[in-house]
Amino acid sequence: MLIGVPKEIKNHEYRVGITPAGVRALTNAGHEVWVETRAGERIGFSDELYLAAGARIVGTPSETYACPLIVKVKEPQPGEIPLLREEQVLFTYLHLAADPALTSRLLESKIVAIAYETVTDAAGSLPLLTPMSEVAGRIAIQAGATALQLSTGGRGVLLGGVPGVAPGKVLILGAGTVGTHAARMALGLGADVTLMDISLPRLRHLDDIFGARLKTRYSEAHAIEELVCEADLIVGSVLLPGKRAPKLISRALVQQMKPGSVLVDVAIDQGGCAETSRPTTHSSPTYIEEGIVHYCVANMPAACARTATQALTNATLPYVLVLAGKGWKEALKADAGLRKGLNLHLGQVTHAGLAADLGYSCISPDAALG
Repeated sequence: MLIGVPKEIKNHEYRVGITPAGVRALTNAGHEVWVETRAGERIGFSDELYLAAGARIVGTPSETYACPLIVKVKEPQPGEIPLLREEQVLFTYLHLAADPALTSRLLESKIVAIAYETVTDAAGSLPLLTPMSEVAGRIAIQAGATALQLSTGGRGVLLGGVPGVAPGKVLILGAGTVGTHAARMALGLGADVTLMDISLPRLRHLDDIFGARLKTRYSEAHAIEELVCEADLIVGSVLLPGKRAPKLISRALVQQMKPGSVLVDVAIDQGGCAETSRPTTHSSPTYIEEGIVHYCVANMPAACARTATQALTNATLPYVLVLAGKGWKEALKADAGLRKGLNLHLGQVTHAGLAADLGYSCISPDAALG
């Protein structure tokens, strides 16, 4: 199969859909890979490396998008949507529930859209979201610690404290992959960390892992209000796969937070978990609202794009090989977990959560595939 790998054009997005090592695996399997020139240059994956791996380097996005299977990182940007065509397969992160306009345009294009973030494995976990969640959780603490500095509008708190001075208080909402890795990083800095979730088995598991260093609380409105007001840094990491994130922090609650405290909303690509959250970019990552520093970058892992690209290819490559080897329709029919990644099919919504959030009718993937 002919596979296209475009150069990402989202603000400060330096990740690329496939590494040179991934290209070699695909070409060894008999596939042809067209990589847009300079797609990975910024992170050390030069055109020469892709050529050596067996790729063809093409000079324009239109050439890349001539391929029947497109493998990328982020959702199509406005300039890319006209390049899509009917029955083309797009394999990427989409997060459509937070973007009605993009959903509408992709439906009009009648592509086959398979979203990394809703593909599941045999255990029901999200294997293609996990690597970026690991990166984002770790970056969240780094970004939050920086935002707490006075020079960036924060309240001047050092997360780890110093001898004789109490450490900063970190509250993490959501004990999934993002929350777990954020907790690991914050504990490593010496912060006072509380992790909240609605799953008691998950909280017990993390209590076993981290022991007394980590405080856990069941996530309910009263506890959230109490801990939000005490925190120096809040990391929002709640996830409902394929759906908009729940608004756990109201504007009224933000108004009660300590001035200069920080909210890092990792859930922003699904709409954010605070009423005051709105997407930002790596060019201008923070803003201050109600006296609180908000960091709401929608593509956080791009800050460490080389690491993130390698981790992403490790996860996506087996699926790309199957999609290219069997053909997308047979690959989807054969793998129930991959089928859950099918969000759009030839002008129809095929993910129930997305349809419910945006008010579309929904056809099941099984029915769509016939």
